[in-house]
Amino acid sequence: MSGVIFEGIAAVLFDLDGTLIDSAPDLGAAADQMRLNRGLPSLPLDLYRPMAGAGARGMLGVAFDMRVDDPGYELMREEFFVNYSRCMTQRTSVFNGVPELIAELNQRQLLWGVVTNKSSRFTDPLTTAMPLFASARAIVSGDTTPHPKPHPAPLLEAASRLGVAASQCLYVGDDERDVVAGLAAGMQTVAATYGYLGNKTEVRAWGAHAEINSPLALLQLLANA
Repeated sequence: MSGVIFEGIAAVLFDLDGTLIDSAPDLGAAADQMRLNRGLPSLPLDLYRPMAGAGARGMLGVAFDMRVDDPGYELMREEFFVNYSRCMTQRTSVFNGVPELIAELNQRQLLWGVVTNKSSRFTDPLTTAMPLFASARAIVSGDTTPHPKPHPAPLLEAASRLGVAASQCLYVGDDERDVVAGLAAGMQTVAATYGYLGNKTEVRAWGAHAEINSPLALLQLLANA
């Protein structure tokens, strides 16, 4: 995959958490506050960070060893959501190199957008609050279409909004479901290994067309870069 150069790309789509933004500090804080409210000791961010890409499921798993089929999970998830809505812009930042990457895509007149499994309840205020997303031409959330990733529907919706064929889109994400969705949509795919890999470190097994270990490394893969 080291020699991959993508040609004929008209648009670049990105996952959000773990690919463009580092939201782990706020996600972890929302779950950790739940521990503190119950008289439990705080856990370090290093424990939360790898599972940040899994959202509430990942954070509650770290904070309380809770699974989605455990009794009371739905109530705990909503409590987490309330906490997160209160703090989601306090510690979240853009990954180093992302502003320069987006500026370069804009300079080359490549369309770009976001496809995330994050609910629009959070995606909309978060992207509105961050200047980076002012030039995004499409932002598709986990509840925008009937099916979230790994289903290809959100990616196809983004391509439709951009007015670009799926085959002309490149999708970049830090989770296996991103690659699965991208491939199912007929897009070229790139695995962002600097993101939240969770417990899955065999990134090559995902089947992405290429891997990058930093945001700016993406430019080296674009034929018109």
